[in-house]
Parts: sequence; C-alpha cells; structure tokens
Amino acid sequence: MWTPAEGEDSARFWGRRMTFETVLHRCDAALATGRPFAVEDAVAADGLDEWMTFAGVSEAYEPGPGASALLGPGRTLLFQATDADAAWRVDLTGDRPAWSRATAPAAVTVRGPLTELLLSVYRRPTPNVETTSDAALLDHWLTRTGFWLEAEEC
Repeated sequence: MWTPAEGEDSARFWGRRMTFETVLHRCDAALATGRPFAVEDAVAADGLDEWMTFAGVSEAYEPGPGASALLGPGRTLLFQATDADAAWRVDLTGDRPAWSRATAPAAVTVRGPLTELLLSVYRRPTPNVETTSDAALLDHWLTRTGFWLEAEEC
C-alpha cells in the first residue's frame, strides 16, 4: 500500500499515523481546557521516530519553488529527553537527511521532557523545552519537515 514514507508500505503505517493524530487532538483539547497532558514514553518516542522518518521524504529537504535548501555543512540537530534515556540526532550534512537514536554534538540542541519534545515538532506549546545554539536552523527544519501538515489550497 502507498504511504508518504519510504519503507513504510504497510497497513501498520496508517494505524501508527492515526495514533499520533489522536495524540495531537488530545493535546489540543487539553490545551483548550487548561488540563495537563502527557503520553506514555514509548508512544512519544515512536512519534518522534515517525517525525524523523518523514523528515527524510524528498519534499522535506529538496530545494524547490519557495522552499530554500535544508541540507548543508554544519547542519545537525539533537533532540534530547530530560526525563528518559532517549535522544535523536539529525544530520543534514549529506545528500539527504539521516537520523539516529544517538547523542553527539550538534549545531542546535533541543532538550526537554519526552512528551514535550514530541509536541515541539508539531509546534505545540512546550514551556519546558530549551533550545540552544542555532534556533534558526531548528525553525527552518521544522518548517520544511512539517510540509505534510499543511493543507493544500483549493
């Protein structure tokens, strides 16, 4: 079956995708009502894995009309959980993005609770997330990798 992510061509993809859609709707409801929100660590970590996979789709990184280049020298990001043993490193220095569950120095580091790291990539409020160094690179990466969330104009 077709999916937007390479190597994710099974019905499992859509069940997983709808899990994170539901998580985000729950988050939005909690934010609207002023209630606390959290997800299990395994769910939040899998949500970040999914996001990193989408970041490797060519639309997320290839330059095009109105889309500036994302890849380049020194462009690395590190997402590090402060409440769990989990980290994601994104390397944008090659001919396509590469990510791993690892820690290493990066041009920008994003640290915070695991649930909030997941929410940060979806641009939800994350009061306990701290970004150090190249915040402009992080913003650019989030904009480019969030391409699939934007509604098409009719």
